Amino acid sequence: MIFLRSFVCYFGIALFLSSFSIQAQEFFKAKKQYHWLSTDLHIHTVFSDGDVWPSIRVEEARREGLDLIAITEHLEYQPHSEDIPHPDRNRSFIIANDMVQPNERLQVINGSEITRKMPPGHINAVFIKDGNALLYSDSLSGIEAANKQGGFVFWNHPNYDKHRPDGIARLEPFHKYLIKNKLLHGIEVVNGLTYSEEALKIALDNNLTILGTSDIHSLTDWKHSVSSGGHRPMTFVLTDDKTPVALKKALFEGKTVVWFDNLLIGKKDNIEDLVRNNLSFDIPIYPKGKTILNVELTNHSASPFHLEYTGEYTFHQRSSIFIVPAKSSMVLMIKTEKIRNKLSLPFKVLNTLIAPKKHLNLIFILKQQI
Repeated sequence: MIFLRSFVCYFGIALFLSSFSIQAQEFFKAKKQYHWLSTDLHIHTVFSDGDVWPSIRVEEARREGLDLIAITEHLEYQPHSEDIPHPDRNRSFIIANDMVQPNERLQVINGSEITRKMPPGHINAVFIKDGNALLYSDSLSGIEAANKQGGFVFWNHPNYDKHRPDGIARLEPFHKYLIKNKLLHGIEVVNGLTYSEEALKIALDNNLTILGTSDIHSLTDWKHSVSSGGHRPMTFVLTDDKTPVALKKALFEGKTVVWFDNLLIGKKDNIEDLVRNNLSFDIPIYPKGKTILNVELTNHSASPFHLEYTGEYTFHQRSSIFIVPAKSSMVLMIKTEKIRNKLSLPFKVLNTLIAPKKHLNLIFILKQQI
């Protein structure tokens, strides 16, 4: 009877997931010969404290169009161990990885979550070879072991209110030691439903890679309303190849942008690169006898862009603050008072963060065809 209930529950979840349409198109365009790869580097299953079998995590990621996920079970925290005993801490990854087909878009990598009180709190290591080799009585030995395996190591939810009752991320001497000795490479500024301004500052001040993850335990749709247009937090990584090797290299180089509830967070150069490659202007024209310049603006990405025009002119059909929806185009009508063959359009991108409370500013140059 228990088996029957479990089978019905599993079948129901699988049927539910099958109703999602697979995201076949890229989320964000990249410059020529590069790719913005979509990742979620913090995921749980029943092999630690999650609610689903590893196969569901793979199917969710497929349906949501991700390029790469990391299975990152808690090493020490094993609340389901009596029901699912597994002496091999790589078992969850092995099950998930076996589901991936040759030449499939989605890739699965191995990871583990070193689970301690503060400090250091919870630390993820991804691109590791053996999670069992990270099990030590002290966290530092586990972190060092992850580095010896060539792992990419990052600090999870530094604003976790069970560790920080005020919700404010701050460095302890232990974290400073890890950073100084290049044992810590990144930090989550977004985890699940939370964003940490203080974590973003820590990342920028210490040249840590900026990350956003789901840290999913239940179904992603339950948490992020995927079936009705929402999305899990993702880290987009700018790579010159679609391989895990290239992605790992780019992570160490800090080439990331976080996508969180249609907010884009990252270092200025990375954010500007993404925005410029996903917003484009067609050739501007002046209708005969008018000095109102018409130009089509296209958003090629899966995220809307919230723009504030900060220049000297005004628009004919809209205010200076407007939204360009995802995968859409609109015509801007700019009152320039006289015919201008070249025009600078400065914008503030309001749904970007390049530092705490600081949005990206950029200028587009428009030229008429002569």
